[in-house]
Amino acid sequence: MTIQLRSTDDLAKMREAGRLAAEVLELIGEYVVPGVSTEELDRICHDHIVNVQKAIPACLGYRGFPKSICTSVNQVVCHGIPSEKKILKNGDIINIDVTVIKDGWYGDTSKMYVVGTAAPHAERLIEITQECLYKAIDLVAPGVRLGDIGHLIQYHAEANYYSVVRDYCGHGIGMEFHEEPQVLHYGSANTGLELVEGMTFTIEPMVNAGKHSTKLKSDGWTVETRDGRLSAQWEHTLAVTSDGCEVLTARNEEPYKRR
Repeated sequence: MTIQLRSTDDLAKMREAGRLAAEVLELIGEYVVPGVSTEELDRICHDHIVNVQKAIPACLGYRGFPKSICTSVNQVVCHGIPSEKKILKNGDIINIDVTVIKDGWYGDTSKMYVVGTAAPHAERLIEITQECLYKAIDLVAPGVRLGDIGHLIQYHAEANYYSVVRDYCGHGIGMEFHEEPQVLHYGSANTGLELVEGMTFTIEPMVNAGKHSTKLKSDGWTVETRDGRLSAQWEHTLAVTSDGCEVLTARNEEPYKRR
């Protein structure tokens, strides 16, 4: 396993890619309303990335993926394909996953949105999943092991009577979309790779209201919960620093300082 460590100059470029990805999520929120299609959300994000940011939407064409963002609604765990036929309705929950390439560097992030007013159980799933991500971010520092991160996420999800998806995970990122290491969102403490300064990777827990099992639809991309119950996900790109980590895709609404 080869782990790429980033220089100060590398991190400056990743910081810019991450800032742009976060900007897209900040921009799109006002358009997530009942009656909009996920195709329209994709168009808005695509146009902003290409025409305003002068960047590249990483998802478009990646291994044949046909759109610029992923839109995962309700029971869809991840990799939902935007469609003019998918019209959002009041009470839906949706994850929008954006990856931007700027000057060859990647920034990958996702956020949950509520369409109109969601049921309390859906709001709670979203909240606990975000807490899983934030608790993991707070743990990241040199000397911490990947198993510690997975264990913490799994513990918090299961303590709240949810389950963590096993089939998909976080990943190293830099000048490639997906690099080593794989960052599992479950596991045992004191196991796995030890983090060192300069590592960059995503943490992106997918948490299900029901069981953790998933199924892949016939389009080859869309992943759903096998039991049809709701799923939520949040994602950030991180860099390990000398005393913790930097959230490279932090949004202005979050308690993370941009450098």
